Amino acid sequence: MRILLRVKPGASRTSVGGRYDGPAGPALVVAVPARAVEGQATKAVLQAVATAFGVRRSAVTLVRGSTSRDKLVDVEGDESNIQSSLDRLLS
Repeated sequence: MRILLRVKPGASRTSVGGRYDGPAGPALVVAVPARAVEGQATKAVLQAVATAFGVRRSAVTLVRGSTSRDKLVDVEGDESNIQSSLDRLLS
């Protein structure tokens, strides 16, 4: 399942949750303490998303947005569980 993300690097702590209404549609907000230097924030985001959805890190793949705050990721797994988790996190 593909999920739009809005990343907030340099946050005080890691958090996944909230909604950002951007031009591409609603996105899940992911805040990470890592800075946007040499892909550190992107790596932290992928790990945070995997943890939030209860999947292995290898089940989360970056599709688009390696150098952008707006990212598109693919999360592999049981689609109904992923969708219910996404609905909960967007609330």
